[in-house]
Amino acid sequence: MTRPRKALISLTETPYYHITSRCVRRAFLCGVDHYSGQDYEHRRQWVVDRIRLLSSLFAIDVCAYAVMSNHYHLVLNLCPEQLNDQSDEQIMDRWCALFKGPLLIQRYRQGDVLSAPERSSVADIVNVWRVKLSCISWFMRCLNQPIARQANLEDKCTGKFWESRFTSQALKTEEALLSCMAYVDLNPVRANIATSPETSDYTSIQERISPAFVLKPAIENQLHSGDLLEFKTPLKPLLHFSDGRVNQSQTGILFAYQDYLALVDWTGRIIRNDKRGYIDQGLPPILIRLQISPDQWRLNTTQFEAIHARRFNRLTPTIDTG
Repeated sequence: MTRPRKALISLTETPYYHITSRCVRRAFLCGVDHYSGQDYEHRRQWVVDRIRLLSSLFAIDVCAYAVMSNHYHLVLNLCPEQLNDQSDEQIMDRWCALFKGPLLIQRYRQGDVLSAPERSSVADIVNVWRVKLSCISWFMRCLNQPIARQANLEDKCTGKFWESRFTSQALKTEEALLSCMAYVDLNPVRANIATSPETSDYTSIQERISPAFVLKPAIENQLHSGDLLEFKTPLKPLLHFSDGRVNQSQTGILFAYQDYLALVDWTGRIIRNDKRGYIDQGLPPILIRLQISPDQWRLNTTQFEAIHARRFNRLTPTIDTG
């Protein structure tokens, strides 16, 4: 018997969850269709763009992702506390990037003078939105529905694009989190469509190694399609790694980035009978392949937030369609 989503996701148990969503009949609707020969690879970028933009709007961090030809994986961290210091206006900016909102909210944002009961109603609406902006179900709704509409429009058809509602799995320990992230990042290698983590397209590990997410085209494409109405929120980077030491002010994944790369590289070399691909034993270790010196590693792992904040700030425009 299936259980309601609220019974499967509980912040008191863990903030980390593994999410999977598959195309209908597991068809290659985001890859090359084996029957028609039609190439749908570009849709994988649609999914990546949507994931990255939604993470910035929601109080949900992305730990790992992999977008395959017929499904995708996400490892998410729910962090509702990110919205604690957000004003009502900032919450409106986030929600109204995706939905127009009721007429009352539109009047408020236009600067109309509201009565006391109307202002009270606005506050109540914003409080509901504040909760929804830290909800996995709303995150997935805002991710899957626009992708399905855009794909059906491209195919000139109607009907389901995704097989069913997404699946979610709680990751209750650090071991579960790290093993799941490695599993997700190694999906293209295991499917034998990539030879190493750094050549695995549409994965979080490739983005971490060589950040190449281009924000402006991603926003402009979704503004054009109507799946994004405005975007005033700075782009949020992937959830960073800490140095593995626990303290009260520590945020991020409690593991060193260098160790995680080594873990993924080592895991990918293990030959599994139920999988087609693996990392060739003849390849040098990943840290040698990336040609990163110990000094650079020390800088990356101790000043990760500052380095990546500068990079993403340079790429983050303020786009508003008015």
